Amino acid sequence: MRFPLRFLRFSLPVLFMTLTTLPSYAEKLSIDAIYGSTGLAGPAPRGLKVSPDGARVTFLRGREQDQFQFDLWEFNVKDKTTRLLVDSKSLQANEQLSDQEKARRERERVAGLRGIIDYSWSPDGKQILVPLAGDLFLVDLAHVGKARKIASGSVLDAKISPLGKYVSFVRDQNLFVFNVASGKEVQLTTDGGGDIHNAEAEFVAQEEMAQTSGYWWAPDDSAIAFKHFDESMVPKVKRFEIYANHTDVIEQRYPYAGAANVQVSLALVSPEGGAIRTVDLGSEKDIYLVRADWMGDGKRLSYQRQSRDQKRLDLVAVDVASMHQHILVSETSQTWTGIPDKPYFLGHGKSFLWTSERSGRKHLYLYGLDGADGLDARLLHPVTAGEWGIDNLLAVDEKAGRVYVASNRDAVTDKQVYALPLDGSGATQPRRITQADGWHDIQFARQGNIFIDTWSDPDTPPQVSLRQADGSMLTWIEHNELNASHPYARYRDAHVPTEFGTLQSADGQTLHYSLRKPLNFDAGKRYPVFLVVYGGPGAQTVERKWSNLFDQYMAQQGYIVFRLDNRGSARRERRFTDAIYGEFGPHEVADQVAGIDWLAKQGFVDARRIGVFGWSYGGFMSLRLLSAASDKIAAGVSVAPVTDWALYDTHYTEQFIGHPKDNVDGYKKSHVFAHLDGLHSPLLLVHGMADDNVLFTNSTQLIDALAARGILFDLMTYPGAKHGISGAANQKHVYRTIEAFFKRHLAEKQSN
Repeated sequence: MRFPLRFLRFSLPVLFMTLTTLPSYAEKLSIDAIYGSTGLAGPAPRGLKVSPDGARVTFLRGREQDQFQFDLWEFNVKDKTTRLLVDSKSLQANEQLSDQEKARRERERVAGLRGIIDYSWSPDGKQILVPLAGDLFLVDLAHVGKARKIASGSVLDAKISPLGKYVSFVRDQNLFVFNVASGKEVQLTTDGGGDIHNAEAEFVAQEEMAQTSGYWWAPDDSAIAFKHFDESMVPKVKRFEIYANHTDVIEQRYPYAGAANVQVSLALVSPEGGAIRTVDLGSEKDIYLVRADWMGDGKRLSYQRQSRDQKRLDLVAVDVASMHQHILVSETSQTWTGIPDKPYFLGHGKSFLWTSERSGRKHLYLYGLDGADGLDARLLHPVTAGEWGIDNLLAVDEKAGRVYVASNRDAVTDKQVYALPLDGSGATQPRRITQADGWHDIQFARQGNIFIDTWSDPDTPPQVSLRQADGSMLTWIEHNELNASHPYARYRDAHVPTEFGTLQSADGQTLHYSLRKPLNFDAGKRYPVFLVVYGGPGAQTVERKWSNLFDQYMAQQGYIVFRLDNRGSARRERRFTDAIYGEFGPHEVADQVAGIDWLAKQGFVDARRIGVFGWSYGGFMSLRLLSAASDKIAAGVSVAPVTDWALYDTHYTEQFIGHPKDNVDGYKKSHVFAHLDGLHSPLLLVHGMADDNVLFTNSTQLIDALAARGILFDLMTYPGAKHGISGAANQKHVYRTIEAFFKRHLAEKQSN
């Protein structure tokens, strides 16, 4: 259950707001403006990449009059000009997505977007591969505007091989390659179809392991390692996808907690075809194949194997010629082992970098490779260490002996870039590269000498710049200045600033919160509260960046908008996250109630008018909070909630509360049904009627349980909508419905 709520992240210079009282004539945001076709952020690039030669930066940008239709653009570093490279509509006028592609986009949280969603550079920098609506195009940069269609027919997960000789893709659950020179297409696997899949990531790998691909090229183009899985033993669920004018009965393989997963294997094949060799993944078959990566050449392959209970994860190396294997690193935990980053194998082939939470914080370690076949590993030293942790490894400059990592070391709510010596001499004293406080999303060039910096804070939608590795500015890619013509300019006088602070949990741990006070705030008045909750593991919502404009909208409508990251939330030490192990709900609810109690003590809060809203795990949290604290919460909205954790998938659920047969009591206490008798405040329940992630059954069971208890509630369902209830019309409607519900139960009451 990766974090589902879509935040709008854009870029502007700092808005000059230091006061909470703003002009009464300021134009407020509207739901039509937020979810309309014109993006309020101005030109907001996504998919930023540096060309192989570092001469240009390419990116995807929504159209001025349609923020959901993306085209491919180029910024020339030398002459600082921007031009359109590929007009998506010139390649494909009408997009007809396959059901498989729709599902893939839902997993990757890009459902509702159109046009060019992804692209990749050829290694020589002369061509760009563009997938579009099941077709593949090669764009020759010497003749911009001309595109060569090289494949069609519901093509998925296309890649250019490392040396550029081939283009690979998945079609009909089989792996194919296209020889760029000869124009010949070769089918590498033939058994795909039905329950057999090749070169794809299975459902839980996509949804829970951030695994967007199921195959990996050798760096010398000599071979492809790919997943092969059989899902015939996964329970087949018949579910209804209810649309406005018809109902589809879908038979979906869904791995409920405690049920069978796919049977997965790892195989090797030449891009020219021929015999397929299978890698022995060990005697234990009920495992997760997390990923595979080549070890700097085409002779050694590594893969990550996680046990079903997720308490052990092995990094295993394979000699491709002999198929001899050796475990390089094993991570173990009494609770769960998180999914590590991709290992980074240094160019000389004698060492690699590995991330681990073994110290209680996520840190980076350097391992040496020994033995005749280079399959023995020994820890050399930590590269990062201390009472802070990294988010991920960004780049390695092997020549300079330096690594770059992302971290919230200086502020839990921020994301910054730090440099450290590869030799471990500065492991506890990283040098901060990015200077502006707030949030930096970074994309380094392949050589590690320059990077793209997308920076924002709560008052500044993302500004995109190109910088040297030391953080010094090279040039703006998208300065996106706030001027009279900017789409957000008309709303800036009503923009409400965000305050950040901390509270203490019951066990003394620090909880971070954010708070927006209403437009034209008067300290002598008491205001209703719009409490936004997610609360689930793997997510952080209190972040110092440009984020959810609906929060801004609600503040402008007269609400205190409050968020708090409870125990279990991401980017914290394991003592903080592990607190939830064994049972969903009690620690998360206790921390959110601590936030509510703190709010009630503030002189500007009307404690009788506190409402809670959450989506997905946040929907679960809304229900649990209403059940635990209806005396403190006046009303709540629950969107697409998990109500019964036995209905959710294996990898996510078992990671945190174990296998159902081993933790019967924990599952019972984690369900919302064990607590519903305490729910007395008004409830709005919302769910998409074609949700294939948090199945609609979660809400139908809740409806039945509420009715059995005589609990009245409001209900809004969306025909054909998936988990994100995407699409402009649906987004406008769902957020209008949420606002109207809170207005009816909170804002219209009179209070001094």
